[in-house]
Amino acid sequence: MMKAFLVAYILISLFSIRVFAQCGSGTALATTSTSIGIVISTNDAETVYNALRFANFSKKQGDTVSIFLLGKGVELDNLAASDTAILKQTNLFLDGGSISGCGTCLKSRNNMTPQFCKFASMADLYSIIRKNKIVLTF
Repeated sequence: MMKAFLVAYILISLFSIRVFAQCGSGTALATTSTSIGIVISTNDAETVYNALRFANFSKKQGDTVSIFLLGKGVELDNLAASDTAILKQTNLFLDGGSISGCGTCLKSRNNMTPQFCKFASMADLYSIIRKNKIVLTF
């Protein structure tokens, strides 16, 4: 009888520890900072807005965040001009951060004076990918 009780106690304890660990893992934020590279290659307003929100959230967590605009992503100026939520998120990110934009993509859209990003090259994109632990694309 004592053996059965001991085995049951051990099994219940192991199950409880495992369940507790699983419940807690989804709510805890990282305790150490990391570097995140974000590549935005769309002009879909909702996607750009969420990418910028995530970038700002990550910065608040203490992470280093780099944003690179590629392809349609360099149309951020147009999106910010027509969407105040995107403008707000962009300005929030630029307070202490910088955004790079593909120079070839900007030139192809005749945007020689982008408001929110600086001209960059494939070497800059390569550098962002190599130096960051996490790279996300939107």
